[in-house]
Amino acid sequence: MKGQWIKGWHKINFAIGFVGMIERFKLRCAAARDVNKTQDKTLRGILEYAKDTEYGKTHNFAEILKAKTPQELFKAYEQNVKVNDYEDFRPLINRHMHGEANILFPGKPKMYATTSGTTSEPKWIPITFKYFKDVYGRMNKMWLSSLISANRHSFAGGVVSIVGKAIEGYAPDGTVYGSVSGVSFTNCPDFVKVAYSSPAEVFEIKDYRARYYTIMRFGIEMNSTVLITANPSTIVEMQNNVNEFFDDYVRDIENGTLKEDLDIPQHVREALKSRMKKNPARAQELRELKAQYGDQLLPKHYWPDMAVVNTWHCGNTKIYLDKIKNSFPSHTKMPEFGYFASECRAGLVLNEKDDTTLFAHMHYFEFIREEDLDNPNPEYLSLGQLEKGKRYCMYVTTCSGLYRYNMNDLVMVSGFNGTIPTIQFIQKVNGIITLTGEKLHERQFIKAVHDAEASMNIQTKFFIGFADPEYSGYHFFYEFADQSTTQEQAEAFTKTVDANLKGINCEYEAKRDSFRVKDPLTHRLEENSFEKFKAECISEGARDGQFKLMLLLLKDEKRYPKFEKLILK
Repeated sequence: MKGQWIKGWHKINFAIGFVGMIERFKLRCAAARDVNKTQDKTLRGILEYAKDTEYGKTHNFAEILKAKTPQELFKAYEQNVKVNDYEDFRPLINRHMHGEANILFPGKPKMYATTSGTTSEPKWIPITFKYFKDVYGRMNKMWLSSLISANRHSFAGGVVSIVGKAIEGYAPDGTVYGSVSGVSFTNCPDFVKVAYSSPAEVFEIKDYRARYYTIMRFGIEMNSTVLITANPSTIVEMQNNVNEFFDDYVRDIENGTLKEDLDIPQHVREALKSRMKKNPARAQELRELKAQYGDQLLPKHYWPDMAVVNTWHCGNTKIYLDKIKNSFPSHTKMPEFGYFASECRAGLVLNEKDDTTLFAHMHYFEFIREEDLDNPNPEYLSLGQLEKGKRYCMYVTTCSGLYRYNMNDLVMVSGFNGTIPTIQFIQKVNGIITLTGEKLHERQFIKAVHDAEASMNIQTKFFIGFADPEYSGYHFFYEFADQSTTQEQAEAFTKTVDANLKGINCEYEAKRDSFRVKDPLTHRLEENSFEKFKAECISEGARDGQFKLMLLLLKDEKRYPKFEKLILK
């Protein structure tokens, strides 16, 4: 299987590289030269596009456009449009969903992307035809070409990609809602589709174990060279699926079949039939690999030519990235997936670091300094005012009806691409937990646990903390790599974590020493606790591609009980 390339892969590379080069040229030679002029042009374009909508008229877009300089435009926009979160837009989006046009943007949207919100109701993020074409369409070309820049053999073999379901349902007016990644997958050029290991119908499989099985059954049959999934925890689960069902994979590949006992809709099975042919040669290769490596069989063994693994490195996903780094060949490149949210595709990673170049020619950006997060009247900064090494909270304006929208994300400026800042995601702003003023950060908790692991020579596979207002203290849950770790040992581990937190956060130390925050409580988790938690969430309707879990949370009625059920008895 090693070295068996897709027919015509050089042509695929050329086509992807050529269209990507055009978009890179536009960014480098136009947008990045003068970020203030670029942002002026971008904001004017968005306001001109939406000036005759209800929102545009109410917020004086036509008057704002009379500003003569970039600075005048930015200030007029700030004065006429307040900062918003999703709940500010929900009533207007609901009107679009029920058939009204020209409310937030001209006409009606192409689709809605659904994602979890701050309330019990999900967010319905409108994606206009303009946004899908001008942003997703152009950025996807550059993104695919960036994978070739990382490794020229990226599209020489199969592409294993994890995306959401393109169509999950319909709004009251009949507009589809679903996953933008799924829609992009189905709309990709035909010359790219030939490289995908499985068709889009696979992502209609609701049962996540059956979906992973099907993806990997096709993926390991090919000499796959690209693996794309936003969250590295998904790669961990896919590998677990291979370990559990390896013999079933081999039989299916040998016989050209797909396990009958999997919960897969019949129409999906029918769509997959043409992809399944008897492949005894590959089945024998896999048997020999299993005989050679046994329980140590890893992706680097059945995908020896893997060129690129494209996934997040940011925030708490690094915990899972560390788990998979040694699972792939040493030549495999692992570029950062980049800053990407349902609300906007803000930019792309265009270097070998983890730096997302913000696309100033597609979105209008504003920022407030980290130290101003609690300031009721913060100073709003433009892209041209940002400083390298400083942290900011980001606000975006798009041509999909989001105006001065608070992303609730803390980012750090890591450098510049021309005059355009590059950023790295740090954490959600609401990743700060406080019971009595200790302001404990998720990243502080992560560091405290890692430092305890190093000092006590005890390893965890997963951990999570919950702040309990009723108890006035924290619950720390650990899945230890050694499941024979006793409760006594676990509690000693918690004492070390607690001491580390005191050393990291002086406010936490003060609150602990004054007994305002009680001793943290310790809970040992059973094996594969995160995977079981995620499986339950997905079975309840969470989308795999958007699945995110913060590691420090307030105790709630939704997530906490799921982990409580997984405590070792």
